[in-house]
Amino acid sequence: MARAVAGRLYAHAMHIRELAYARGLIPSWRPPVPCISVGNIRWGGSGKTPVCSRLLGMFVKWGLRPVLLTRGYRARPPKYPYLVHTDSPVFEAGDEPLMLARENPQAHVVVDPCRNRGGKWALERMGPDVLILDDGYQHLAVQRDVDLVLLRPEDFTHDWGRVIPSGPWREGAKALHRASAIILHAPPEEAARLEPEIRAKAPNLPGPFFSCSYQAKGLCRPDGRTALDPDERYILVSAVGSPAGVESTAGLVLPGAPLEHMRFADHHSFTRADKKRIGQRADQLGARRIVCTPKDGVKLEDMDDPRLCILDVQLDIRGGLDRWLSSRLDLQGADESEPSQG
Repeated sequence: MARAVAGRLYAHAMHIRELAYARGLIPSWRPPVPCISVGNIRWGGSGKTPVCSRLLGMFVKWGLRPVLLTRGYRARPPKYPYLVHTDSPVFEAGDEPLMLARENPQAHVVVDPCRNRGGKWALERMGPDVLILDDGYQHLAVQRDVDLVLLRPEDFTHDWGRVIPSGPWREGAKALHRASAIILHAPPEEAARLEPEIRAKAPNLPGPFFSCSYQAKGLCRPDGRTALDPDERYILVSAVGSPAGVESTAGLVLPGAPLEHMRFADHHSFTRADKKRIGQRADQLGARRIVCTPKDGVKLEDMDDPRLCILDVQLDIRGGLDRWLSSRLDLQGADESEPSQG
């Protein structure tokens, strides 16, 4: 009961904060180029980083110069703003910013907890055509043209409206009115089945409604260039917000369940002792593969263990997101997008 009351109070406080920004009582910065926020309403993993990567790649393909602005959770750069390079140390850049920079070497990734400062810095030095705010739904200090909000099916069942500390939501359900579009993290068939129920439960949700899910490609070496054959004797290692999702994704690529899933806290910084323990556990179980996510791979790549490999998956977004964004932001190039991803 006490947690439910605290959750309602927290949701009310967040609503007051939103109103203060909307009425100009708290200052915010308006970028001179189109700005897209990718965020969610809950704590934990909902697929924000893969969506950001997908957008970066899409804009580069359209001939644009995108810059992603991120706070860089647990990043420890020598100074802010910090431009992430493909060879940046992971402890400086943070795991997700480094992964994004490597997946999109023609784009720019800027780490700065003060994203209006990072954005102004990027505009002066890089001349971007479009800005992307990573995990930006609650970051109201930067105004945006589009708010993409990722939701999971459980957000509309037992988690609906349960605000911290009573549940995983960062804001109350009325905050969804700010969203420009919803991306449901579910396969197309499940999303199509759930959409009528979702809209009945939340009739004020904005449109359009997209879905996203992972498509398995296989396994690869940490360098991302060498494909590996799957092996049923493997252990899984993850330090992500949704470890169950990693198991589901691994099941798309690998035969059977892992011998063991070694779970670490989200964004865990793997120590030398951790890496030794992972290798020893693989030895004990007779594992022929040590499988991890791309996000964890940037922190484990120096293990120097030939069994280490990365889940090679691709995020598939359905419903015409590319064309809708192009029209919404008056951008060119959507006609060149791959239909299976838009």
